Amino acid sequence: MPILDLYTPDPKSKIQNLKFLHYFAGMKQLLKISFLFLLLAGCNSTDEQTVITPEDDLDAARNFIRSTLDGNYKTARTLILPDSVNTEWLDIYERSYNEKMSAEDKKAYKNASINIHELQKISDTLSIVHYSNSYFKKDTHQLKMIKTNNRWLVDFKHYFETKKDSVP
Repeated sequence: MPILDLYTPDPKSKIQNLKFLHYFAGMKQLLKISFLFLLLAGCNSTDEQTVITPEDDLDAARNFIRSTLDGNYKTARTLILPDSVNTEWLDIYERSYNEKMSAEDKKAYKNASINIHELQKISDTLSIVHYSNSYFKKDTHQLKMIKTNNRWLVDFKHYFETKKDSVP
């Protein structure tokens, strides 16, 4: 006798076959729900939530510069020395990027390459990175890199200490 023969004259056999089918129908629903949950969980992650762990001072500087050129200030915040002055300057830059910068300039910054001119090692925990980007080749900037808790971070306020015109 086949397992799934619903047309059998024996009523007891029909009940067993229906129980068998209901078991797998329930499993099918469980699989659908599980798949939907995994799909939604996967869609929840974004590139902006990615935490970058730089290997050294130059890598941290490059990641910070790239984040700001791309307008990804959420990532840039993870790469600055956490103090109120640095946070305030980054807030000003983010507002300027979002509210004042044209779409053309944003695209140009995203397409710009980073030009490192010099890495000045002051000590084991302090260095200065001199750089520019290909969109504004003439403007060179400095980032002060500080190693704290075994992690290289940008002291963003130094950027403005070395510039005459510090307003974005």
